[in-house]
Amino acid sequence: MVAKNPLFVGWSLKKFKATVINDIWPEVLFFAGVATMVTLVSEMTSHKLSFSSAMLTVLGTVLGLVISFRTSSAYERYMDGRRLWTTIAIASRNLALLIWVHVPFERVDKKTGEQKSILEISIEKKSMVNLVQAYSVAVKHLLRAEPGAYYEDLYPLVCFLPRYATHKSETASEEDMLPLWKASAMDAEKHKTAHTLTSSRPLSPDHSLPRRANSAPVPGSSSDEQEKDARELGQLSEDQIYHSLRGRLKRKKSFDPEMALPVVYSEHPLLPARNPPKESLYDYLPFLRILKLMFRPLLRPFRRHAPEPEVPMSATTRTFTGKKIRPEAVDSNVPLEITLFLSSYLAWLLRTGQLQPAVASAFTTGIAQLQDTVTNLDRIRNTPLPFAYQAHLRISLWLYLFFLPFQVWSSFHYLTIPATAFASFLLLGFLEIGQEIENPFNYDMNDLDLDSFCLSIGRELHEITAHTCPDPEEYIFTAWNQPFAPGDRRTAEEMMSDVTHSYHGPETGMHSIRRTLLKSWWDVEQITRTK
Repeated sequence: MVAKNPLFVGWSLKKFKATVINDIWPEVLFFAGVATMVTLVSEMTSHKLSFSSAMLTVLGTVLGLVISFRTSSAYERYMDGRRLWTTIAIASRNLALLIWVHVPFERVDKKTGEQKSILEISIEKKSMVNLVQAYSVAVKHLLRAEPGAYYEDLYPLVCFLPRYATHKSETASEEDMLPLWKASAMDAEKHKTAHTLTSSRPLSPDHSLPRRANSAPVPGSSSDEQEKDARELGQLSEDQIYHSLRGRLKRKKSFDPEMALPVVYSEHPLLPARNPPKESLYDYLPFLRILKLMFRPLLRPFRRHAPEPEVPMSATTRTFTGKKIRPEAVDSNVPLEITLFLSSYLAWLLRTGQLQPAVASAFTTGIAQLQDTVTNLDRIRNTPLPFAYQAHLRISLWLYLFFLPFQVWSSFHYLTIPATAFASFLLLGFLEIGQEIENPFNYDMNDLDLDSFCLSIGRELHEITAHTCPDPEEYIFTAWNQPFAPGDRRTAEEMMSDVTHSYHGPETGMHSIRRTLLKSWWDVEQITRTK
């Protein structure tokens, strides 16, 4: 595949913002100013600010090699991140296949001795496949320093997991709360109300308001229902209980993949699945940030205080010069908790004799792959290059660019100014690119598209659960199948019905089949090879 030139294909302001110009323009401007000072003093006065360029070639070569190593190591981390996400996709597919295909649909209840219903088993298996899907989403939020489970694309997939160590949530206290929800700062009182609403008022995916489980109204029961609702809600109003459709239908977005997820109540407002920093004019014209800083005291009396949003926005990610501020790493236990539930499901299957040893071994390997992958991704996120290395490299580059105009003025004269600016842009740009891509898990255009990876995994898992697991004889021995072509172009149905053919003979059957397969091989050799 021939890569297209990124400078001339699909250029936009967003692509401009993805460059490192916003990060390096103050330094380029500074060194261009030094070059201007050296040139003007040397050209307009008797003082010649120039010295030998003997060290220029040596230092330039060394710095070039070091910067190249810095960029290469950062790109290696970038590609490691991509490979690890491929491993998550493979492990998720394998686990979903094991759960959906190899865990049997036909099962006998050991307590009652009766056959379990297909619906019950299908709900069980689909719920565990949803947990596999939730794992990749939880890893995405972990890498983006977004802790907890209350997100529009994550909470609907994990909300059915137990909240307390005791099975009776009505009598449980905050001390009984499990780590998954404790770390997510779950409101225990609101959870009890949301749990009541979940049982009595299922949400409709077609309406932003909750609906009754029984759609047909009972005459004369409106006042009784209102009294019952008041008892259910206690001191909380229904507006204090959130659900995953809240505010979504008003957005009228053309692309809203979270609408494909379950619609559930929540104790907290759900954060958006994707919460990038808010863009402004200053992201595209970074030098205006200095004017903003200068005029801020004058505009402060006229500024209105906006109400605090229900869902907090992401913090500012740039300094006043436009340089990016990297988000601090935040720990999240959601991926670990999901693997714990998958492991306990595997243990239950083994305890009840539902899995063969080979399948159980593959199941264990898949869970281990998920755990190993998230550990390596966290290593990439939390292990930058040592500070001493980065500081020494940047200081050395600054000194080189500072003394560069003194060394080249005697040869370039007035061209020293653009030459120094170009050298600064080139070297500082490569150095900044290395810092930009060493943590490729945020929202920049240069980062990995984690949202696309998660959506792709979700589509594949839904395709797996759409598989009907038919018996082979249902689709092999049909008129659509020609297994021996091109040696024998009859269908499987015709061959099975032609009982007089040599294929069916007890003495000639295997020999005749082998002869046909040899003929197929020779025909393929003749047809597919170019002359």
